[in-house]
Amino acid sequence: MSIRILLADDHKIVRDGLRALLENQSGMEVIAEAGDGRTTVQMVQELLPDVVIMDIAMPDMNGIETTRQIIAKAPGVKVVGLSMHSDRRFVMEMLKAGAKGYLLKDCAFEELANAIRSVDANRTYLSPKIADIVIKDYAHLLSKEYLSVFSILTAREREVLQLLSEGKTTREIASHLQVSVKTVETYRKKLMDKLNIHSVAELTKYAIREGLTSLDG
Repeated sequence: MSIRILLADDHKIVRDGLRALLENQSGMEVIAEAGDGRTTVQMVQELLPDVVIMDIAMPDMNGIETTRQIIAKAPGVKVVGLSMHSDRRFVMEMLKAGAKGYLLKDCAFEELANAIRSVDANRTYLSPKIADIVIKDYAHLLSKEYLSVFSILTAREREVLQLLSEGKTTREIASHLQVSVKTVETYRKKLMDKLNIHSVAELTKYAIREGLTSLDG
């Protein structure tokens, strides 16, 4: 039986390239594609793929938050992070969110194919550079608890923060999340109080630094 794969990346040219390569592999089938995190979660719940290839920097809901929601709602689905980011925070938060693998976008295709087969067999797969980052940081993480955005803020607060940092207005966020403008304003005040940040510009810098969103898409 083929490994059923969902591709989640906001760049269509990347999805097209991955689809073409994967469909030439025996025992692999791309069943769907998604261009943002929220759509990815919906598709995973509907289709229950075996493996999701997940970009980290996606609009609306980033790959880390998307992975967290996928694991919560469809725990049998395996997620492989595929990103240009090798920064420790991206790697560690993606793994804490429940990803079974993490590779960089400059990897050879054969490595991605191996990663898909590994996670489908319930093994973890990290590319050598990522494994090196994890090993080097392990002692540091044990000795000093790092309070990340994922431990400080609630899921809804993180959603509001990402949408704010992507330039959406309060009214647009309210419409998007199907809540009132007043509710969004309350969330924004909570964000600023919790983080001791008092401008949208600084919130945006914080969101980028913590991996919630990205300037380069």
